[in-house]
Amino acid sequence: MEQSKIRNFCIIAHIDHGKSTLADRLLQVTGTISEREMQEQILDSMDLEREKGVTIKASAVRMLYTAKDGETYEMNLIDTPGHVDFGYEVSRALQSCEGALLVVDATQGIEAQTLANLYLALDADLEIIPVINKIDLPAAMPDEVAQEIEDITGIPAEEVIPVSAKMGTNVEAVLEAIVNRVPPPEGDPEAPLRALVFDSHYDSYKGVVAYVRIFEGRLTGQDWIKMMSNDVTAEPIEIGIFSPAMKPVDELSVGEVGYIATGLKTVRECRVGDTITLRDRPATEPLPGFRTVKPMVFAGFYPSEGEDYALLKEALEKLQLNDAALVFEPETSNALNFGFRCGFLGLFHMEIVQERLEREYNLDIVATAPSVRYEVVMAHTGEVRIIDSPAELPDEGQIAEIREPWMHVQIFTPEEYYGVVMDLVMKRRGEFVGQEYPAPGRVILKFDLPLAEMIVDFYDKLKSGTRGYASMDYEFAGYRASDLVKLDVLVNKQPVDALAMIVHRDHAYHRGQKLVTQLRKLIPRQLFEVPIQAAVGKRVISRATVKALRKDVLAKCYGGDVTRKRKLLEKQKKGKRRMKMIGTVEVPQEAFLAVLRLGDDD
Repeated sequence: MEQSKIRNFCIIAHIDHGKSTLADRLLQVTGTISEREMQEQILDSMDLEREKGVTIKASAVRMLYTAKDGETYEMNLIDTPGHVDFGYEVSRALQSCEGALLVVDATQGIEAQTLANLYLALDADLEIIPVINKIDLPAAMPDEVAQEIEDITGIPAEEVIPVSAKMGTNVEAVLEAIVNRVPPPEGDPEAPLRALVFDSHYDSYKGVVAYVRIFEGRLTGQDWIKMMSNDVTAEPIEIGIFSPAMKPVDELSVGEVGYIATGLKTVRECRVGDTITLRDRPATEPLPGFRTVKPMVFAGFYPSEGEDYALLKEALEKLQLNDAALVFEPETSNALNFGFRCGFLGLFHMEIVQERLEREYNLDIVATAPSVRYEVVMAHTGEVRIIDSPAELPDEGQIAEIREPWMHVQIFTPEEYYGVVMDLVMKRRGEFVGQEYPAPGRVILKFDLPLAEMIVDFYDKLKSGTRGYASMDYEFAGYRASDLVKLDVLVNKQPVDALAMIVHRDHAYHRGQKLVTQLRKLIPRQLFEVPIQAAVGKRVISRATVKALRKDVLAKCYGGDVTRKRKLLEKQKKGKRRMKMIGTVEVPQEAFLAVLRLGDDD
């Protein structure tokens, strides 16, 4: 296909504004998929994506469309995730396109992630085509939303295309707009090959399959390729396009989107965002924008059965092949034995990984409370240590300061929930930065907030407090010093490292109190008293006792002299004392989940 007839575009939208449904309709209208093969959310191939109704992995598809001018165009659609945790995948996919469909729900208007993705698209210099979806719903307000889009993007309201992806209404107009408004790709077909990897997955027969967009040059199946970030070379097993199934072709040339089955054995050798060139005629400069993705949230994953450790390791390694953002390293814990410390982009990412481990690999996992990565400045040497588990925190006397990650947070909400949002953020040590009014009755509130206060249930509380109307977007702002302490939990005078957490000094007392109260209900009664304590440093700040079970040793004494009873009770006392010295307390699995459920309802 000649270069002027190629159009590369992606769809950006907030979660649930209907981009996967619109992608389905485009595939149907262009005849890429027959009616027999059609199913809902065709590009979301993972079961989890279908169930949760979100796109997790970026995917690509090639469509051929005959426009009204009689010409046939090759259209490459790159479907991107909408959830903020997968923003990295979005930024890669945007680099591969010249245009973007900005999909907005006619009943909801513009939301936080619509805006965040829009700014990413504008940074990548894309042609924006606004589309209002769900105009068939009774609550739709297409004219008001079109006006809102004009106020924010400056694109005239008349140019906004109203569609109903579900009913298939007006979808042809979207394809015509792509043909007329999105520029064809530029690039020299004779230059050395430069191809951007915007996603990859692992295939057990073909190795790592890299999804690429060719920016310069061309690639045939006989050429050896080279990764520019690490100089790994490989002979491709096959090259091809997505239609939407993988279909081998002889050549990929400039402007085209396709895949290269590299035969490499680990995704680490072929990272998302890397540039692929030819081994025998390499390009001098890689394409801009490659950066390694940094995990933000850390949690311990332990097998509930000790002998499943090897299976868990293998499962994590296989998952990492498909998900370059997942990092893990082995760790041990007194309470849970051997496991792994895993790093994730956010809490939703962690939930997805945990579900995939449990489903695809049939593992039963205990996850510890998620924590963030702290920077600890040592008092005597001034060196900065990176700590991603509360158990690694040095003694208080050795620490000069602890820094924690802060985020810039934008919250979109109807005006009537202004107070609710303010109250929620201020309780979590947030700082108010500013506000904007993008449309009548709606407000954007901007805050700085510590990531540690966001990772557990902030989003749930925000949604329930605003009846689901608020949406948020966040980005990393940097590290700041805070007055943080380690809160230890001791069960029967033994510290349980998996329950330890790093909290702000002002919150330590009531966090400790709530945790001790929760654990007291969960830890089973023993034949001896079990004290549960929360401590900061050497100071115990809260304590509760699990009362001993008392066996009735007097059951067989029915009368007679009182000394007989006394003798039996003394004997029981002695036994209890011995038991207390050698008895151990098993901490049940629910206790580790109790840490997660410490809501801030104080």
